[in-house]
Amino acid sequence: MSLSRRGPSRRGLLTAGGGVVAAAAAGVGAGTVPAAADPPPGRGRAVRTGFDRLAAGGYAPLAGQRVGVVTNPTGITADARHLVDVMHADDRVDLVAVFGPEHGFRGTAQAGGSEGRYDDPATGLPVYDTYTKSGQPLADVFTASGVDTVVFDIQDVGARFYTYIWTLYDCMEAAALAGKRFVVLDRPNPVTGRAALGPVLDRAYATFVGREPIAQAHGMTVAELARLFNAEFLAKPVPLETVAATGWRRADFFDTTGLPWVPPSPNMPTPDTALVYSGTCLFEGTNLSEGRGTTRPFELLGAEGIDGSWAEAANALGLPGVRFREAYFAPTFSKFQGKTVGGVQLMVHDRTAFDPVRTGIALLVTARRTWSGFAWRPDDWIDKLTGSARVRTMIDASAPVDEVAGAWEADLAAFRAMRKAYLMYH
Repeated sequence: MSLSRRGPSRRGLLTAGGGVVAAAAAGVGAGTVPAAADPPPGRGRAVRTGFDRLAAGGYAPLAGQRVGVVTNPTGITADARHLVDVMHADDRVDLVAVFGPEHGFRGTAQAGGSEGRYDDPATGLPVYDTYTKSGQPLADVFTASGVDTVVFDIQDVGARFYTYIWTLYDCMEAAALAGKRFVVLDRPNPVTGRAALGPVLDRAYATFVGREPIAQAHGMTVAELARLFNAEFLAKPVPLETVAATGWRRADFFDTTGLPWVPPSPNMPTPDTALVYSGTCLFEGTNLSEGRGTTRPFELLGAEGIDGSWAEAANALGLPGVRFREAYFAPTFSKFQGKTVGGVQLMVHDRTAFDPVRTGIALLVTARRTWSGFAWRPDDWIDKLTGSARVRTMIDASAPVDEVAGAWEADLAAFRAMRKAYLMYH
């Protein structure tokens, strides 16, 4: 599989000349504000986000620029103030516009919705809607806003089909078309950046839940992804600067950072949700509930007519780091609203050993085997989530978990090799 649109010449440009190869290997590329040396490791090590470092430095990368920010409720400081409110009140930065993604800038919309165009009551700033916009129409929004520099600061959760990383991609592409600078303020990947996992997207299945061939669990931060997108995938690279976080290491989970957690979307209430999401979100592509409408979305899965045999079959696989509890629940909205359904609850007991994608595949395999009512969504949404038809067709052919997972290893190895040049943290 060929992963890069740009081919090897773009990476050569990134790493050629004057010591840049060494800088890239250390996690510092051109246009990157690097992380300082990490303080000693350990639980509770203070992490400073890209925004906190930007503000502490007097917004130097934004000097003399009319600035617009792509953000949502996760764009907060260490003391839980929203960065738009902070920047608007600071004379050192000329903030003139806000751009809202899916769910909106202030987070008032559910999945598949946005807030539209309005003036923010708290600051009076114009808020422009980016959701479902890309290419020249989005470039026209940036032009109409009058900004010189677009800043991106949104907390990601590490899964290819979480749409904020494709908002990042679309905004980078549009900024390049509109002749704007682009600055990415980094935040930790809450489920670590240890490894990429799962199938890699086939471009024939590209949608807003996956524009380009990256792994289902990419193991990168948004700034790292921005560097990769710019060098490997964008036809016209954007003038890009990234501001690294400090104090975060690739093996760190979110609860070690000392940062406040804000749900990035209504059904991502806790870091525990993010831990399982890159695997159990696959149940969106089936007729089972993925737990929306419960207090444990993506940790509870089920449907009418399922009994304890599913949990028993899943536990029999001996998957590392996780156990499955027979569970019954009644979603308050979404699939099976108001009905009591049976299924499983994932209980992760060793998160360092837990593989969310392999676990998601195992649950699909065992659900199909133990419940006669199992069906894929008729729009083949599962193919868009997994990035090809391969997972669906192999499961339909009764392939075991190891065989399904083995089918993506060559593509995953190629992605892992490509991503190394863009990693910014140890």
